Amino acid sequence: MSPVTRDLVMKTLEGVRDPELGGNVVELGMITDVSIDGPHVDIGLALTIAECPLRSQIENDTRRRVESMPGVDSVGIRTTAMTKRQRAELMSVARRQARENAEPTQVSSTTRVIAVASGKGGVGKSSLSVNLAAGLAEEGFKVGLLDADIWGFSIPRMIGATGRLEAQADSKLIEPVTANGVKVVSTGLIIDSEETALMWRGLMLSKALEQFLKQVDWGELDYLILDMPPGTGDVQMALTRMLPQAEMIVVTTPQNAAQRVAIRVADMARRSHMPVVGVIENMSGDVFGEGGGKILADELGVPLLGSIPLDQAVVDGGDIGKPVVLRQGSGPAATALAATVEKVMAVVPPADMETCTGRIAKLIADLEDGAA
Repeated sequence: MSPVTRDLVMKTLEGVRDPELGGNVVELGMITDVSIDGPHVDIGLALTIAECPLRSQIENDTRRRVESMPGVDSVGIRTTAMTKRQRAELMSVARRQARENAEPTQVSSTTRVIAVASGKGGVGKSSLSVNLAAGLAEEGFKVGLLDADIWGFSIPRMIGATGRLEAQADSKLIEPVTANGVKVVSTGLIIDSEETALMWRGLMLSKALEQFLKQVDWGELDYLILDMPPGTGDVQMALTRMLPQAEMIVVTTPQNAAQRVAIRVADMARRSHMPVVGVIENMSGDVFGEGGGKILADELGVPLLGSIPLDQAVVDGGDIGKPVVLRQGSGPAATALAATVEKVMAVVPPADMETCTGRIAKLIADLEDGAA
């Protein structure tokens, strides 16, 4: 295992973004100090104002990113308010980035992006993506679901999305198809039928993902769930480049062989400075055994977010486009999935939409009212 260095920590922190300004905390000058003492890392973090309502999100994202690094056991964060000079420098950087980033994605910087990934196929990753998206929408959040498994698309049928993706006449942006309260985009919604094979090479896969991120009118989302293709190929690498704020949930089944494969996708994520926020064990029960998800979670140093039992109701829900999580009380899988949604909300909470700039404006208004 390579030693933890300041350069590695700073590189990892480039994945932490200020939700309002859009840039990462390193290039915005928000990291004032990094000190390393064995497996413990201390980070100095400067925010625009001490009362910033996004403070807890930025602190939590910073801690989660660095704790995901191999060799790091604990992280301390010392948060201070920027000086006037630091704020002026930050805004200068932010304005420059706005000019340079001519083609940003249509995904808001306040959207929490969760990549649901697995080391191999057949572990129920797509059914978990669908139920996670539907469950979050049921909680009242604005949710998007991107079927990034370009070849092996299965999301439209499983969530009940029908019709075709069409471009809007005025903006020329693609309008997602809405199903069960979730905005859905998939190659399965642009082909003639779900039996049609997509014979695309690697470059076309990453280009399709780029189009789905840059040319789809996602609107203001709280969460964007990405159903990733299995493995560690072109799409995964393109994702880390285009959505650096993405975080990963690893899906595995209980068997030891599945764990060994699943750990590869976690290794890829961490090499790309994408934090792994948790593990979900799927198909737990008599046939496949149980407990493998907890072993993998412990090995990765992340929480086990759920253990979903093998349940025919999950299959039936996917076949008719009614995710089982929406039918609470219909069986053990529905109950386990609802609990998993709650845990995901806890480890990746939605962004506070009240921005720091808005808070500054309120403070000024209060001062003016007091002087009147």
